[in-house]
Amino acid sequence: MSQSLSPATPSAAPPAEPPPAAPTALGLSRPRRALRVVSVVSCVPYLALKAAWIGGSHLGIPDGSPLLEHRLTMIVANGLTVLMDAGVIVLALLLTRPWGLRMPAWLLVGPMWVATGLLTPIMAGFPLQLVVRAFGGSVGGSGGGSGDEPFLDGWVFGVVYTGFILQGVALGSLFALYARDRWGHLWRGRVGDGPPSVGDRWPRTAVAVAALLALFPAGLHALWAAGSTAGLDAGRARERTADFHVLESLDVGYLVAAVGGAFVLAFRLLPALPVKVPLALAWAGSGAAGCWGAWLLAASLTGPADDLTAGPSGPMVLTYAVQMITGLLVAAAGARHLTRRARSAA
Repeated sequence: MSQSLSPATPSAAPPAEPPPAAPTALGLSRPRRALRVVSVVSCVPYLALKAAWIGGSHLGIPDGSPLLEHRLTMIVANGLTVLMDAGVIVLALLLTRPWGLRMPAWLLVGPMWVATGLLTPIMAGFPLQLVVRAFGGSVGGSGGGSGDEPFLDGWVFGVVYTGFILQGVALGSLFALYARDRWGHLWRGRVGDGPPSVGDRWPRTAVAVAALLALFPAGLHALWAAGSTAGLDAGRARERTADFHVLESLDVGYLVAAVGGAFVLAFRLLPALPVKVPLALAWAGSGAAGCWGAWLLAASLTGPADDLTAGPSGPMVLTYAVQMITGLLVAAAGARHLTRRARSAA
């Protein structure tokens, strides 16, 4: 709306306060530059290993590994994961350049949610596994292999998972800074300050359905974490280790975080709680449950025979599928909630 400086319009309304300007230092400040470098450099070990394997190298793959039995599957799977990890580099650039602020929200939020979902279980699980091992907990043979045929050399997991953790910390920090600059107003205030939900029952319905569905995978993961073999295939039941129990316990936590955070937002529970707390829980929990569930489901149905996928039982496959659906429902409800807050603010 143009302003008139003519004295003939003294009653004109004062100009509206301009919206917050995009940060001109985006991508130029030292912290963001450092985080961008860490994000990119931490991808190198993983990409180098994958490229070597695609080229035919057996670096880090011991003789007898199931990976060597499925050459074509290995090439396709490694090619896919190379593209996924290269996406981290693209996201790091997008989050630190001024043109990144002009990207459509869905084009950024979707990949970041997937990255959060795939990296969170590694960031939480791998350090806990190291702690368990330090206190004498039993571990799988050389990275999860079976018997005398290890899957990968142990050092591969140390190198790759350390890189993943650095990626998660750096990329997550960059996204938090970016989101604060672009959408920070959406999670200011408290849960009770949100827009009324009259006439918009879809988020509550989605969260309620997600909570009901989550009972099945959460229940099985809790049983497996406690030592039960109900629903496990014979191979997995036989080769359970302390690592297995740690990861199963965390799977329960992701589902609880996703559903709990979404319930607080959708039903406006705990009205004095800052909005960013349940939003963060729903974001990370739904990503970990949904994306990791989808990854394990795909691996169980299409991957080569190894400890994660050999002869998956029906309950295991169903657990991964329902876990994936639960995460997607929570993510959709969270997106709807943020959209309503944005419209209310506008």
